[in-house]
Amino acid sequence: MSRIPVVSGKKCVKILEKFGFVVYRRRGSHVTLIRDNPPNQTTVPLHKELDRGTLKAILKQTNIGLEEFIEKL
Repeated sequence: MSRIPVVSGKKCVKILEKFGFVVYRRRGSHVTLIRDNPPNQTTVPLHKELDRGTLKAILKQTNIGLEEFIEKL
């Protein structure tokens, strides 16, 4: 298993957009993204660096594998 990369919230949003997510709304420093097919929703904090645990939780919520995510970096 690959090591979880350190990415910013902004970079994470751009990568999730490559998987079909679109920005639904922004409240303060958090962005909510949705996807229609398959239906899914997640929230990403716009921090300079996401904690690895936060990124892991986002990937789990979106059913995206770590390897898939790293390929899109």
